Amino acid sequence: MKNPACAVVLKQGREASVARRHPWLFSGAIQRVNGSPCMGETVSVMASDGNVLAFGAYSPHSQIRVRIWTFEMKEIGPAFLRSRLECAIEARNNIRVASRTDSYRLVNAESDGLPGLIVDKYGAFVVCQFLSAGAEYWRNEIAAQINGLVWNRGIYERSDTDSRTKEGLDSRVGVISGEEPPEFLETLEGECRFLVDIRRGHKTGYYLDQRENRLAVSRYVWGREVLNCFSYTGGFGVWALKGEAKTVTNIDTSKEALELASRNVALNHLDTARLANIEGDVFKVLRAYRDTGRGFDAIILDPPKFAGTRADIEKAARGYKDINLLAFKLLRQDGLLFTFSCSGLLKPELFQKIVADAALDAGKNVQIIKRMGQAEDHPTALNFPEGTYLKGLACLVCG
Repeated sequence: MKNPACAVVLKQGREASVARRHPWLFSGAIQRVNGSPCMGETVSVMASDGNVLAFGAYSPHSQIRVRIWTFEMKEIGPAFLRSRLECAIEARNNIRVASRTDSYRLVNAESDGLPGLIVDKYGAFVVCQFLSAGAEYWRNEIAAQINGLVWNRGIYERSDTDSRTKEGLDSRVGVISGEEPPEFLETLEGECRFLVDIRRGHKTGYYLDQRENRLAVSRYVWGREVLNCFSYTGGFGVWALKGEAKTVTNIDTSKEALELASRNVALNHLDTARLANIEGDVFKVLRAYRDTGRGFDAIILDPPKFAGTRADIEKAARGYKDINLLAFKLLRQDGLLFTFSCSGLLKPELFQKIVADAALDAGKNVQIIKRMGQAEDHPTALNFPEGTYLKGLACLVCG
């Protein structure tokens, strides 16, 4: 194959991460850049002795200066991209995810060997996020390949996350090909149905990564009063009512999300009289409940990402401690806490310590009865541990 015209040369002794096949190469590991690669262009990654180690996409504005496509002698082009997309799609077929839902992740970025590319399927529509310089560079080719591999009525783009800014890319939202999706798309998740707004909703429209955890929660909440915090469009709440919870109270700052949560309850023919929606700041509402002696039998905490950078970790830890402490104080004897963190920079060990410290300060004896994570269609490549971002604990107050 023909080597790329440009190359990044590593500092002496900085080959270890490449040897471990980690897909990120940070700017501090680079001695020099040979040539003038444009944003997203493929470059060779060379050791200090000139040995070619990998090929990746160059990103001049990001601390992650190169996101590696391959560690083998392969040309990055249409055939390569098609092969990677086929492998990702086949992996979902192998785990038969489509037998349980019509909405799931087809491509999970680095963990599927396609750095910065997210592809989610919602029924007859495909939603893409091009979150890195390399994914952006090959955007049109990737979309064309998806059209050839996945039947769809339309491909919609949701490249509107903060990670685009770090890559020096502008946000972009809109139709790539085919039809524009409807305002609300009805999707199937196991025995439940949900209305999803893939044009304006969170992430690509819905939290697909929590699918298996919503089902898990439904198995524990029979006859319980459930508080669903940061509820968004009520996914956990619907499944709790499906699991015959006595009542569900959703809390979210978005009036529109709560209205959709009510519609999702009605869509599943569940008793809307057992549902209450509270529009407000979760921290403030929980403090008000604490001060008035309000209690619950089960609480779900699924907050947004508290730590976007390493500099945010200490502040994020305080936020997680505060919200879990409030939850423990509101839980009755034998109560259940389902607590999550989607901050990938917050390690599971630290998250468990934070929850343990919160239980200690609340004066509660607590057991972990289940560990939870992202759904199976959001895999983590063994050479990319950062891909495991969602962590959750099911905790039982036992004294």
